[in-house]
Amino acid sequence: MVQRLPVEEFLSRSKGKTIIDVRSPKEFAHAHIPGAISLPLFSDDERAEVGTAYKQRGREAAMMIGLKYYGANMQRIISGIKENGNPKELYVHCWRGGMRSGVVSWMLDLFGYKVFTLEKGYKSFRHFILAQFEKKYPFHILGGRTGSAKTLVLHELKKKNQQTIDLEHIAKHKGSAFGALGELPPPSQEMFENILALELYEAHSSKPIWLEDESQRIGWVNIPNKVWAQMRESKVFYIDAPFEERLKYITENYGKYDLEGLKA
Repeated sequence: MVQRLPVEEFLSRSKGKTIIDVRSPKEFAHAHIPGAISLPLFSDDERAEVGTAYKQRGREAAMMIGLKYYGANMQRIISGIKENGNPKELYVHCWRGGMRSGVVSWMLDLFGYKVFTLEKGYKSFRHFILAQFEKKYPFHILGGRTGSAKTLVLHELKKKNQQTIDLEHIAKHKGSAFGALGELPPPSQEMFENILALELYEAHSSKPIWLEDESQRIGWVNIPNKVWAQMRESKVFYIDAPFEERLKYITENYGKYDLEGLKA
């Protein structure tokens, strides 16, 4: 029997388990629950066709078109689950927690999987994400000029079991003139928020959370306004490294990159 879970219980119970996002590939690529895998019920074109039919001809016409694709696409979804280790406990969601997750979960249940769905879908997850930015956090800020090895210090703090959030790692940008050198493609603003909010949610409110001092904009994404405002009000621990040491650190860490990239 398929069970519906509210967002916090869904996230708690699905940790380390398989989360299946049955939204279209385009929806998933824009942003998703971190760690989820994409096994869409409809392709982007199929979703557009169903959606157009729903608007122009109503629910029943849209459902009939959906049924045309349902069988073959469910075979693909089940094959995809088997290719991902064939776990017997699955956590499934769509956009609103409606028809797409409902019909996929029903079939997976028939196939013997233990299935949980996200109540009100990804939309409820986004409400949960935005709510995290309204909370107060015990931030400690690492400051210092470029080349002060703030990121290195942040990583050392993590090794010593301090709570840290690496904003530059999430943004896939170095937050300085060296920008995206050697980085992976950046996330969308929404995906950046999803990752950041979950890290904030999982942090202990009674212990400091260490962040690097950043501009509000890191590369192609922005730190949410409420989080940025709290960072500006938090205590700053300034790394006052000598110019020669900063220069040495910069040349050792960034001098390895392509010359044209460095010029840019």
